[in-house]
Amino acid sequence: MTSVRQQIAAMPLRWKGDSVQVLMVTSRDTGRWIVPKGWTMKGVAPWAAAAIEALEEAGVKGHIAKDVFGTYRYDKGLGDGSTVPCEVDVYPMIVEQMKSDWKEKSERTRKWFFVDQAADLVDEPELASLLKQLVRKPKKAPVAGAMLKRIA
Repeated sequence: MTSVRQQIAAMPLRWKGDSVQVLMVTSRDTGRWIVPKGWTMKGVAPWAAAAIEALEEAGVKGHIAKDVFGTYRYDKGLGDGSTVPCEVDVYPMIVEQMKSDWKEKSERTRKWFFVDQAADLVDEPELASLLKQLVRKPKKAPVAGAMLKRIA
């Protein structure tokens, strides 16, 4: 049995009117919509690693939570055709700056979606569930809610 590999992700958020939006990016291999994510980094706090992924993959900077909003699992496809199970800790981020040029701009598309739309677009049911927590009462969502209250 293959052991589960640990990844981290940022969930870049903003208010649009009375609703919350999330910035999604396309994956490089399949083009499906995902949140910026990657492997943990030795010597780097997990939330800081998630912020680095958000900058590299989506070109955004902002205030990232030090607490996990939630976790989801998926099977990551590898170059040799095999897959490895991954567990992803998701850290909410309030976007403060969007760069017009960033490291993976030519490899990905980024787009803001209302969280209910994003939940319908993602392939991972547990990630969809996390996004749906931000639909009805976003300010009451664990971790992300406190951040969203501050910028409302």
